[in-house]
Amino acid sequence: MLRDHFHPPLSSQHDWRSFHYAWATTLAFDLNKQLPDGWYAAPSVEFGIEVDVGAWELSSQSAVNSGNRVVETREWEMPQPTLTIDFPMTTDVVEVLIYETSAGRVLAGGIELVSPANKDRQEHRDAFVSKCESKLRDGVALVVVDLVTSRYANLHNALLARIGYESAVSPNERLYAASYRPTARDEHTVLDIWKEPLSIGCSLPKLPLHLMDGPRLQVDLESTYEQTRTSLLIP
Repeated sequence: MLRDHFHPPLSSQHDWRSFHYAWATTLAFDLNKQLPDGWYAAPSVEFGIEVDVGAWELSSQSAVNSGNRVVETREWEMPQPTLTIDFPMTTDVVEVLIYETSAGRVLAGGIELVSPANKDRQEHRDAFVSKCESKLRDGVALVVVDLVTSRYANLHNALLARIGYESAVSPNERLYAASYRPTARDEHTVLDIWKEPLSIGCSLPKLPLHLMDGPRLQVDLESTYEQTRTSLLIP
């Protein structure tokens, strides 16, 4: 059954980051049991992503050894930008990525575990929704799981509004899990959606993850959640 990982008493005993990290790994292991040869799932987790603009700087001059003499060369200097605007990027990333490898590594599906940072400010919510929309536009099947009880934004509703379907927005459940399948049907591209509300103290659902031109997977949130909880000794 689902616990509240973002408020005491559990939050004071177990960090939600360690649980999300471990759960993403457990989900990847479970998906790999279902995937055929040439496919694989892998977790990808980063917290507190920051862009270090000074991490790569070229010196204005460098010395090149040409035979017996040293030649001073001047590096190309990048011009000043013509425009600089605010552009928030996705902060925390907790996801499982599914790849098909027959013609090189191609992203085919993913599971996104929402973090508090994805919901805390409008610009962060917009960045997360943009990331999901971009993957769906590329034909990548997605599952989004939101267990965050410390923030109230509903990113599923924001995604529907982004793609122009405000009329399909459902009541603002605090917690939910949703699966999205971009596909072609009757000479049209459509987005199939499966959405389940989540509640503290209740079991988590099983959701389909149907990869385009690929296998149909079952994302068993309950069993992988309980396996992770037990492994981390969470009461």
